[in-house]
Amino acid sequence: MVDDDAEDRDGAEGLDFEADTGGAGPGGGRGQNSGGHSGSKAGRARTSYGPRLGGRCTGATWRRSARLHAAPRLIPVSETTVGAPGSARRYVHSLWLLSARDLKVRYATSALGYLWSVLDPLVMSIIYWFVFTQVFQRGAGEQPYILFLITALLPWVWFNICVSDFTRAFRKDAKLVRSTAIPRTIWVNRIVLSKGIEFLFSLPVLVLFAIFSPGAQVGWGLLLFPVAVLLQTVLLVGLGLIVAPLCVMWGDLERTTRLVLRAMFYATPIIYSIGDLPAPFDALAVFNPLAGVITLYRVGFFPGQWDTAAVAVAAAEAVVILLVGIWTFRRMERTVLKEL
Repeated sequence: MVDDDAEDRDGAEGLDFEADTGGAGPGGGRGQNSGGHSGSKAGRARTSYGPRLGGRCTGATWRRSARLHAAPRLIPVSETTVGAPGSARRYVHSLWLLSARDLKVRYATSALGYLWSVLDPLVMSIIYWFVFTQVFQRGAGEQPYILFLITALLPWVWFNICVSDFTRAFRKDAKLVRSTAIPRTIWVNRIVLSKGIEFLFSLPVLVLFAIFSPGAQVGWGLLLFPVAVLLQTVLLVGLGLIVAPLCVMWGDLERTTRLVLRAMFYATPIIYSIGDLPAPFDALAVFNPLAGVITLYRVGFFPGQWDTAAVAVAAAEAVVILLVGIWTFRRMERTVLKEL
């Protein structure tokens, strides 16, 4: 279990300000007589904080007491290091700090650490491979079927975890959301970035299956893999800007989102391809934005999976969802802050 206050302190460190406990004592004054008393209010206030040694306080004792009891003094972070307030450089710096914190918390509290980024999609792939090839012996997808599955399950895990975390993006770090002077969109984007890094960490599994699976091929379509990552990032940011504020206003949406994700898994061509669907479901599947994204991931290994309509629709829908997300977030930002 991770201490929430500790997380807040870690997350706030370096965002806009850093605490410095140096400086004058609580009284704010500097002059004092040899007995440790002063006629001014500042002197008397300082005397109340200092430990007494036989009724008198030494200079070293006062300096040590001042360091222990002084209120934190906020000093600006160097603009040459993180950029000016409101700049893109400051935003990227803060985004990286929060994303790195998420990764540290995830791996520092886990014995297996990095392996969790691999085990979930790997176990799911093995289960579906066994069910559909050994039990039911269905001909869905393409061979090698385990590679066919893993190319879709890895991006699905990224999508599923991100959307689930969007539902509590603001409530989880409510203190930081209210107190830090950074754009609130960063609380959505840090989820996309941290989970995206975990997705990249899991790609060695895909490489191993591509190398050792009998009959696996690698074609020119592999060049579209970065395009798929970019398209999925745009889609996730847009969804996050919609889901995150709505879940603050209506708590029931968190459970509703989980149900939608369960249904969406089977409505997305992960364990099958669009061509396996009978009419008219094959035409309807094209309008699922994840269908085009997964097509881009798969085409490097399975050229026959290319579907121009699915990719074009996915690109258009991702851009539209992003624009709607930006508009929705701007309209609801102040209301969300009042609810936190």
